[in-house]
Amino acid sequence: MSEPFAPYPFSQYPLPEPPRPRRGRHLVGLSVTAAVAVAIGAGSALAIQHSGGNGGAAAASTTALSTAQIADKVDPALVDVTSTLGYQQATAKGTGIVLSSDGLILTNNHVINGATSITITDIGNGKTYTATVVGYDESHDIAVLRASGASGLTAATFGDSSSISVGDSVVALGNAEGLDGTPSIAPGSVVALNQSITASDESSGTSEQLSGLIQSNAGIEPGDSGGPLVNDHGQIVGVDTAAETGYTFNGGEGGSGNSGGGFGGPGSGTGGSSTGGTGTGGSTQGYTIPINQALSVAKQIEAGTEAGSVHIGATAFLGVGIDASQSGAGQGVQIASVTAGTAAASAGLTGGDVVTSVAGHAVGTSTSIEQVLTSYHPGDKVSIAWTDTAGQSHTATVTLGTGPAA
Repeated sequence: MSEPFAPYPFSQYPLPEPPRPRRGRHLVGLSVTAAVAVAIGAGSALAIQHSGGNGGAAAASTTALSTAQIADKVDPALVDVTSTLGYQQATAKGTGIVLSSDGLILTNNHVINGATSITITDIGNGKTYTATVVGYDESHDIAVLRASGASGLTAATFGDSSSISVGDSVVALGNAEGLDGTPSIAPGSVVALNQSITASDESSGTSEQLSGLIQSNAGIEPGDSGGPLVNDHGQIVGVDTAAETGYTFNGGEGGSGNSGGGFGGPGSGTGGSSTGGTGTGGSTQGYTIPINQALSVAKQIEAGTEAGSVHIGATAFLGVGIDASQSGAGQGVQIASVTAGTAAASAGLTGGDVVTSVAGHAVGTSTSIEQVLTSYHPGDKVSIAWTDTAGQSHTATVTLGTGPAA
């Protein structure tokens, strides 16, 4: 399976463990919402346009395309995303969608969470670029990347996700199994709309909710996260983010695997002891973020409007390793380890200490630390309070460093 939300965003990272081929984002709950999720503010952006051509929505076609024709049309506007997970000594793979010819890329936040470096390979021209994170929204599982030095990329054509109906034919395209190269093709149909799901991340024990999703029976696999769900006119109507828990991935190829996918679905990672690809359980149920919602978030990110759960730029890093089994067991968050040279180390924190507040906010879980630091950036100063192993209380003001993407 593949994770959706950062296992160690902003302030913490997991204890060292054998790298997993896919970081697991599991679907732990499913319900139908009564209303369509409202997309967050679009800001005043830019480069993501709403007319035909560069990143725009083309006029609806009356001619249904074959699956092969859809792939031919959409593939050149896709990229393979490779995230190096420095603290996990692993590599995650996913998919991205080209928003602009100069290298803006739309993907899932969980495809790049934990990344200390990112590269993208453009399907249209075959070139590989270093990518930086423009911004991300964990709550909506959306991230925007910038491919450095890119030009002349083929921008995607978007449809209107509000026009999707149950029974519509769709095709999921992406970097299934993290194999790179020609995107895989997974045809299917829309099963339900306005779905709400709860995702649980294997590595951190955290969970997150997404709503307003499109549910389909397209065979979304690890590595497909961040890739498009396309209607039968070749227009992108959503960003694939998750797959039903009942669909599990097994296999036995050492050293290569999948990560960067959705709750038990899309994504791919390297360095583990096994790799995904063999589906077991019932029929696949994929979950997709409607493109109208995804583009609204992306525009806010590109506009540089940091509000709500949107974070712009690099991720602030405190430098403490949290033991997920201890986090939330009582008041404060117990530290398992501290990375040398980080803000936490300079303040004198050590393993076994319990952090009780950050920036004046009481914390009881690793997630609460993350939430407090969402609005902070590298170089910002914050106060931190903790109790050491001898029961003595301490406070300090620290300067946050630069951490892995969330």
